[in-house]
Amino acid sequence: MSEHRIRFTVNGAPVDVTVPAERLLVDLLRDDLRLTGTKDGCSVGVCGLCTVQVDGAPLSACLLLATQVEGTTVRTVEGLRSPLQEAFIAEGGFQCGICTSGQLMAADALLSANPDATAAEAADHMMGNLCRCTGYYGIARAIARARPAG
Repeated sequence: MSEHRIRFTVNGAPVDVTVPAERLLVDLLRDDLRLTGTKDGCSVGVCGLCTVQVDGAPLSACLLLATQVEGTTVRTVEGLRSPLQEAFIAEGGFQCGICTSGQLMAADALLSANPDATAAEAADHMMGNLCRCTGYYGIARAIARARPAG
């Protein structure tokens, strides 16, 4: 397979790496850059564990080739500084923690794009992030709690 040099920004830091053409973003983040907050659960883009933000959009890192982030800005949970994190703690928005990074990244993207998201809009937006522990009530309360006052 061929190798490609890619340049992008991750969590505010420039990255310049050479990767095999078939390298997935989730593997580049976890194995090469040691950003292990991004998890790989299903490897087919349906569970949401690997959710990262690429230019602000929540995307599944298990479906993206690393070369697809050339020239973009990627943010992982390690780069997240958000009231959501405290809200997840306060509202019991996690239990085992395996899905938490993906939940946080998806919820942060929602509130960045739509700070006034209703509960129904939040539920619809979060449908691609599965959790087997919480029953989603704590996650929904955390999202509502993190909304800007107004």
